[in-house]
Amino acid sequence: MTQESSKPTRGQLERLLSQRLQALYRDQLGHQPGKVTCQIFDEKVAIILEGSITPPEQLLADRGQAELAQQVRSELDEAIKPQLRVLIQEVLGVAVLDLLSDATLETGRTGIIVVLEVTPEVRNPEAVPKIKK
Repeated sequence: MTQESSKPTRGQLERLLSQRLQALYRDQLGHQPGKVTCQIFDEKVAIILEGSITPPEQLLADRGQAELAQQVRSELDEAIKPQLRVLIQEVLGVAVLDLLSDATLETGRTGIIVVLEVTPEVRNPEAVPKIKK
């Protein structure tokens, strides 16, 4: 097996990252997002978590406590950020320079943008969309 063929493809990395993120949310928050989509763009990663709002947050929002529910979500996002950073670095094999996230109670989605030190090494680098320079 050559060194090149031992590297994962971009799609394999994105799927593994999605699966590991679902497991992290399930283990840490007791609630697994319905769907996780990851897309690697050069040295950036976009992540969308569908159905990421926990039952307690939804209960607060349904009872007219949207501000409190949003505050709880913000605190949870901050609490899980260090673990997200480590997980992403482990899966992609590159350092995370910045991690930005926000959630919308109305849609139940969480968006995460990750800025990496370098583009992750993959077997099919031509499949990684690049910003025109």
